[in-house]
This record gives sequence, C-alpha cells and structure tokens, in this order.
Amino acid sequence: MIEMKLLRQIATYAPEYQGVKDILLANDKIIAIEDHIEASITGIDIEEIDGSGKVAVPGFIDSHFHLLGGGGENGFHNRTPEVQLSQLTTAGVTTVVGVLGTDGVGRDDMALLSKARGLETEGVSTYIYVGSYRLPVNTLTDSVIKDLMAIDKVIGIGEIAIADHRNGAPTFTEFAHAAADARVGGLLAGKAGVTNIHVGPGKSRLSFIRQALEETDIPVSNFYPTHCERNEALLDEAIAFAKAGGVFDITGSENPDQTYELDGSIPFRRCLKRVIDEGLDTDCITMTSDGQGSLPIFDENNHFVEMGVGSSKSLLTGVKESVEKENIPLETALRAITSAPAKLLKFSKKGHLKVGFDADIVLLDEDNLTIDTVIAKGETMVEKGTAVKWGTFEKSEA
Repeated sequence: MIEMKLLRQIATYAPEYQGVKDILLANDKIIAIEDHIEASITGIDIEEIDGSGKVAVPGFIDSHFHLLGGGGENGFHNRTPEVQLSQLTTAGVTTVVGVLGTDGVGRDDMALLSKARGLETEGVSTYIYVGSYRLPVNTLTDSVIKDLMAIDKVIGIGEIAIADHRNGAPTFTEFAHAAADARVGGLLAGKAGVTNIHVGPGKSRLSFIRQALEETDIPVSNFYPTHCERNEALLDEAIAFAKAGGVFDITGSENPDQTYELDGSIPFRRCLKRVIDEGLDTDCITMTSDGQGSLPIFDENNHFVEMGVGSSKSLLTGVKESVEKENIPLETALRAITSAPAKLLKFSKKGHLKVGFDADIVLLDEDNLTIDTVIAKGETMVEKGTAVKWGTFEKSEA
C-alpha cells in the first residue's frame, strides 16, 4: 500500500536553504522536491500539509543517547529510566544511536540492541555502539569486528571513556587495539566503524587520541570524542583535533547558560562560533544530547554531588541559541544535528532533504523555531507540537 504526503509551499532547508518548495513523500522516501508539484494518482489519497509559516528541515540525528537509561554512580536508586518513543519524536529526533555508559553490567549490549529494535519498530531509525566506558569491549559475538559485520545496527564501539576515573584505567595499547578493531570491522561491513569516546574531566583530555594518531595508522575519522564542551582547555584540544581532520561532539543542554554557571560547560552556540571563527568546516562539529544519561557532578575529590538527566530537547535549544544569540545562519547551525553526523556515521540516506533520501522531516514554526510536525520514515509522529504516535507502552495524554 502506498501512502503519500505533499508538503505545500514550505521554506526548505536541506539543511542548505533551497527556497520555498513542495515536497512529495511516498511511504518512507522523499520522491520529489520542486517549486510546485501537481500530483494525482488514481486510487491513492495524497495527504496535503500546508507549509505556510513553517520551515522544513531534516529530521534530527541524536548520535549519543542512553536508550536504556544511565546512571547508578550514586547507587541503584540513581539509575535513570529507559527512553520512550515520544520523548524522542517531540524533540525532533528521527534517528538515534544508543550507547552504554559507566554501567555495562546492570545494562548490557543485548538489552541495548533489543531496545533499539523496539524503537525501530515503533517508528524511528536506530543504531548502537557496542561496549561501555571500560576496556576491553564487551561484545555481542566474540569480537568487535564480528559484531560490526554480523549485526546491522552496530556501527562502532563506545562510549569508551578516557580522562575519567570511572574508566577502569585502560592502557593506551588496549585503547588502540579496540579502535583498530572498530576500524577494520567498519571497513569489512561498509560502516563507519567509529570509536565513540567519552572524554571525562581529567587533565589527560585527548592525549590517548593524539598518541593514536602519532603512533598508529588509524585514520582521524575513526575517533569521535564527545563532551568536548567541558572547559576551554578541552575545547582548545578539540579544535586542534578538528584542524587535523577530526570530528568532535558537544553535549547540548536545555539551559546552556545555567549549565555554564554551574560547571563551566561551554554552550554549543559558543563552540560552533569558535569553529566558524577558526575558519574550519562546520562538518567538524556535531551536537548530541547524552539523552537519558545521568549527568553526575563530582567534587575535586571525585565525590558525587548531584544528578541530572539528559534530554534530546537540548538539540533544538542549541540550534535556536546559535541563530538568536550568535547570528549564525540556521542552515549552518542545523548541520550539527543533521548532515554532519550523517556524513561521519555513513548514514547515506539521512541528514538531508533530497530526492531518494528517507522521509525524516521536522517542520518548525518560522517565527520562533519551535517544533510543529515531525515525520519519521514517512509517518507523522508529532502534530502541532504534540505526539500523535505513541510507543507500545505509552499512554496518550488525550
């Protein structure tokens, strides 16, 4: 059965601005983008969506999300819950990459894979990294390479922790071997094969990555460090990493200025502005939410202070602030949550509004950039800012 939608006369960002267009969808694909489309097919109803007062952008890619929840650093009662479908879609996320964090015991890769498959069935696109903070990597099969080759949803390893007291104190050799296996597995499977790297607050910062680039032949593109907004010294190292051809990630915040005041984390908008001022290609920076992950804060003695929880809503906050506070063009800010992660992670049909690409589209209000409509794989998930498609065990608020 063919289901078709026609978005009429909508300002279109692919993420590059395309002008006012009609966008025609058939099932889960974009099949036409034109100045004006006349479509009539006998026996098929075409749902028309009025694009006046809205902008169409690619569905958001959140490439660092704790689908199973995270936390536990202050005891079992601090374990955060699993994500539900509508928590992703109402934030504009149509593609998500699941990770494990500190706890790779109470939660494991099989449970993560199962959760990802469940969310895929409910309507969004999902992938995972195998492993957790610690090395060696716990795998689903008997090796990292085999996981990448045999399991469709596995695109790399992570989040491997460096510069963090919770990482099990891995040696550089362990780190390099894991990254090399991810590289080879990616090559054999035609996947990104990245090592997603949690960069903690330790003074060693990106030293393991620098050493790997100096002492091994692993390409810079296989290292994907995140949490690079922690402080100016770490951001400086991330900028140097980008100048060497790398891509680094910033963890978004729903209240960036408050977060900066509390722990010194630099707002995404300022990180992006720094990239632009340095003359770098903006594909070198992405933004993720660390969603459902606990956000523990430790004192100078590594004692737990307090806990927060990440949300994908931080993605749009970062984009809006970039536009409104730094005067960065919308098409530039959008890249960090659309085309840039799609390029790095080899999502060949994601991150752009193009003919033949997946029908993952977010409609924003033209005046305030709030979410109006979310379409994932051609199915409407959100209308007028409210979820209309719910997860299996969610209850409608209606």
